Amino acid sequence: MSGLEYRPDADAARDRLAAWWNGGDLGRPALLLKARREKPWADVPALPTPDGWVTHYSTKSFEYRVNAGLRESLWHDHLCESMPVTAADLGPNCLALYLGCRGVEMPGTVWFEPCMASPEAAAFRYDPHNFYWDFTVRLATELVRAGKGRFLVQYPDIIEGLDTLAAMRGGEALLADLIDQPAWVHDCLDKITDLYFAYYDPLYNLLKDERGGTHFWVWAPGRCAKLQCDFSAMISPAMFGDFMVPVLRRMTERLDFVLYHWDGPGAVPHHDHLLSVPGIRMLQWTPGAAATPAWHPQWWPIYHKTVDAGRMVMLSDWFPPEKLAAMKREFGKKLNRFLLGLEVPDRAAADAVLRAVSD
Repeated sequence: MSGLEYRPDADAARDRLAAWWNGGDLGRPALLLKARREKPWADVPALPTPDGWVTHYSTKSFEYRVNAGLRESLWHDHLCESMPVTAADLGPNCLALYLGCRGVEMPGTVWFEPCMASPEAAAFRYDPHNFYWDFTVRLATELVRAGKGRFLVQYPDIIEGLDTLAAMRGGEALLADLIDQPAWVHDCLDKITDLYFAYYDPLYNLLKDERGGTHFWVWAPGRCAKLQCDFSAMISPAMFGDFMVPVLRRMTERLDFVLYHWDGPGAVPHHDHLLSVPGIRMLQWTPGAAATPAWHPQWWPIYHKTVDAGRMVMLSDWFPPEKLAAMKREFGKKLNRFLLGLEVPDRAAADAVLRAVSD
C-alpha cells in the first residue's frame, strides 16, 4: 500500500487508526485534524456554478458534482488521523431516495417527500434502475477513478431503521403507527435492514481501499458504518428498545466497525440502550442546535459513562485549546479513547491542539 498525494503518510495514519479502533493507546485522542493550506495540493479549476444550484447534495449536474469532489481536499493538510476524503452523498438518508422518496433540494440541504401514503401502499424492493441509485453509483465510480492515489471516497449517508421509515411514511404518521400497528412497523424495519445491505455491500466493494473503508470521515480497517436514529428524540426509551435496538443489533452483526450518530438532548435518554448493543464501538455526540458545545462540562458525565462502558466518544466541533486542556485535566487517560474532529486555520493552531491533548 502506498500513501496518497494529498496525504503522503496515509499508511502511518491508517496504522494508528487500526490500532486505536482495536483498543490501542496513541498517547492522545485520535484526531481528525485539518489545517488550512496556503496553496492547494493541485490545480483543479472550479466549474461555473450551474443555474439553480442550491446545495452540495444536488443531482442537477453530474459534472459539477464530480468537480466539487475533486476540489474538496485541495486546501487542507490532513494531520494525525485525518484522511483526504469526499463522498457521493445525495442527502442525509440516501436509502429513502433509493426506496421511492423524491429529493427536494433546498438552500444548503435536501428534503424528502414521503412516498408511502398508507401501510397498504408500502413497497420495499431493490431497484437497480432508481435514478438516485444510478446517480450515486456513477458519481462514486468516477470519484474513485479520478481520486485514485490522491484521496479516498467514503460511503454515502445511507441511513437505516426508523429514520428511513419516517422519511418514507412521514414522521407524524409513523408516530401513530408505532402505537396503532407495531407489528407492521417491525416488518418494515426488517425489510429496510435487508435493503440497507443490498446497497451498502456493493458500495463497500466499490469504495474500500486495500485495508478498509471510510464513513462519516472516519477510516476503519474493515466494514465500517455510521448508524443513527434522529427519530429517537420523539419516542420513549421503551419504544427505542422495542423498535430500534433490534435493528442496531442485526446491523452491527454484519459490520466490523460501527459508530452511532447520537444527536441532541432529546436522544440522551437512550444512552443505556445504545451501550447495550455490543457492536456499537463509538458514540458520536452532537449536542444539537442551540445547545452548549461538545466541549462543555454539561456533557462530561455522558462521556465518562460511555468510556467507562468500554466504548469510544467522537466529537466534531470547534475546540479552543484551553477547552481541550480542561478536558485533558478532567478525563486524563480516558481522553485517549476520544476521536476529535477539528479544523484549524494553520499549522500553528494544529500544534496548539496537539500540545493541549498529548500525554
